[in-house]
Amino acid sequence: MHNHVLSQLKNTVAKFPDKAAFCGEQSTLTFRELDEAIDRIGSFILKTGIRRSPIVVYMEKSPEEVAAFFGIIRAGSYYVPIDAEMPQVRISLILENVKAPLLICDDATAEAAEGLGFQGKIVRYQELLSSEIDMDALETVYQSSIDTDPLYIVFTSGSTGVPKGVVGCHRAVNDYIDQLSEVLGFSDETVFGNQTPLYLDACFKELYPTIRYGATTYFVPKTLFMQPLKLVQYLNEHQINTVCWVVSALTIISTFNTFKTEIPKYLRTIAFGSEVFPIKQFRMWRQALPEATFTNLYGPTEGTGMCCYYRVNHEFEDGEAIPIGRPFDNTDIILLDEDNHEVTKESGEQGEICIRGTSLTLGYMNNPQKTSEAFTLNPLQTGWLELIYRTGDIGRYNERGELMFVSRKDFQIKHMGHRIELGEIEVNAQMIEGITGAACIYDKEKGKIVLFYSGNKEEADMKVLLKDSLPRYMVPNVTRKLERIPLTSNGKTDRVTLAAMLKK
Repeated sequence: MHNHVLSQLKNTVAKFPDKAAFCGEQSTLTFRELDEAIDRIGSFILKTGIRRSPIVVYMEKSPEEVAAFFGIIRAGSYYVPIDAEMPQVRISLILENVKAPLLICDDATAEAAEGLGFQGKIVRYQELLSSEIDMDALETVYQSSIDTDPLYIVFTSGSTGVPKGVVGCHRAVNDYIDQLSEVLGFSDETVFGNQTPLYLDACFKELYPTIRYGATTYFVPKTLFMQPLKLVQYLNEHQINTVCWVVSALTIISTFNTFKTEIPKYLRTIAFGSEVFPIKQFRMWRQALPEATFTNLYGPTEGTGMCCYYRVNHEFEDGEAIPIGRPFDNTDIILLDEDNHEVTKESGEQGEICIRGTSLTLGYMNNPQKTSEAFTLNPLQTGWLELIYRTGDIGRYNERGELMFVSRKDFQIKHMGHRIELGEIEVNAQMIEGITGAACIYDKEKGKIVLFYSGNKEEADMKVLLKDSLPRYMVPNVTRKLERIPLTSNGKTDRVTLAAMLKK
């Protein structure tokens, strides 16, 4: 039983002191170096008198940023990662929400940090490393910690434009890493290629298994995701055998026929999520790497990362969707209809995906109203108070009893008297030969379905082609060709940007 996310680190250091733990573009930290940095950072924080507080980390993506995260945890506080690429307005809203007493920056972000209007103390990473290690103070904090203590605050988008800070705890992260590691088979031989930013929960798949098992994580340079061939060459150069990427990162490689030149020959474990994997692109990956395992992952930030998985074990036809499968052990999925009645597996009907179990986070930082709206009492449990998280995602069970993602609740529209899933239009558009991406937006003011797409087809042709696979009332009223579909920082379709394009 792990009560603290760092409980296995000392054992890992003893086994693999000089093995590379985290490797960035400019630096690498071995487990011994990482552990020492964590102890120094934790000691510095405790000497300032800061206890059980949010601490902002404003650094470039690097092994040192990870050390800052873990140093804050070692001191019994919880980290709030922000990124220099975030808009100034968003950063200001985050800082106002958490009211942290300390901000850690590095040399590259120091000047920008001074201009944030931060009200607490700003300290550079290198200054933290000059602190003497106080093992007695660190041990006292460790012994007094419990597994429901907060661990981090990760900010997600809010529907009102104000970001929401999801507060995670040790218990949920440890349980998540237990389940994920068993499903994907992580070990000391795992070499991760990290793709996601460190200010998102998606990076947990690499950060925490690395220190638990003595694995190695490479931070893949962001620029390579615009250069598919060089990206694959990077994976091969570092013998990366495991990736947990968003779908869009994988399709960048397959869309441009990279496999005809070079394949990622060391990859054995491929996990993907965040969006639906177009079957024709997925098929290219399986054909290129027939010995690799492919696992679809699903889960919201409020559920501590991923909570469901599906190991792909058969071929899929065009138009089919890969299931999200079943929940991890110690997690339960409930589908609720609009009247809060449970949707059974046998019915095949749709319902909102709701999560219960250890994976639930603690709620939203300083936002009790949004917390109470999303984390509600389980209507199926009347004997005691049990919380569930309402994801806002619509799901159903297929004939094999596997959970299928259908769409977001807010992607379902009423058009010409018909209830339409915009995701179905996107899937059909992506099946057209030569189309590399597709996203649908509903223009409520004009009552029109707008399809944005990228590929080699003309706008007028898209409507004609879609009439072959969609009923008339689902064919987009407007098609707009883009060089590429805009993505958010975590690799999902940037629907806010697309919605703004409607007004141009």
